[in-house]
Amino acid sequence: MSAPAGNVRPTLAGSQVSVVLASASRVRHDLLRNAGVPLVRDPAHIDEAEVKAALLGEGAGAEQAAETLAELKARQVARRHGGALVIGADQILECDGIWFDKPANRDEAARHLRSLSGRGHVLRTAVCVLRDGVRLWHHNASAKLEVRPLGEGFIAAYLEAAGDSVLSSLGGYRLEGLGAQLFSRVEGDYFTILGLPLLPLLGYLRGHKAIPQ
Repeated sequence: MSAPAGNVRPTLAGSQVSVVLASASRVRHDLLRNAGVPLVRDPAHIDEAEVKAALLGEGAGAEQAAETLAELKARQVARRHGGALVIGADQILECDGIWFDKPANRDEAARHLRSLSGRGHVLRTAVCVLRDGVRLWHHNASAKLEVRPLGEGFIAAYLEAAGDSVLSSLGGYRLEGLGAQLFSRVEGDYFTILGLPLLPLLGYLRGHKAIPQ
């Protein structure tokens, strides 16, 4: 999902407020940089599996879980960046009540694709902004995707062509390029599918003078 490093666009001048992205995601980083947001990336280190297990035990939905994880990431990193706007984001893939994580290897990616084959699922994406430990803003967005029935030959060919890049994607797929052939229908904002509701976030940052209006 990430753009080549050489394609990163110059940032816009005039930023008055420092912005920190509390994520290791190259996709989210590049979306913001390509949109002209000057920022620093400082990944949070959260045990997401433990948090998700606790939230599932409490009966939380996928949207609530994504929002909670986004805030936890931003809150952890905000301690190291006084006065900065710290962005946290998270995404959960939900299919018939089951939450899918990033696959650990290509075999697991193939199992995910078999499970999603011929079925619809929802991507729940959340973003929040904190400053000095205070949550200033958050936004939740969803996208619906339907995976066409996939044959074993196509799954194997897709994973071979995509390589280990699918290991950084929920469900073991990427929408870009060859990944478009996985789907029969997509409903929702493209940036939300990539993992960041970019347009609402840019609007918030403009309103707080982090980028020019």
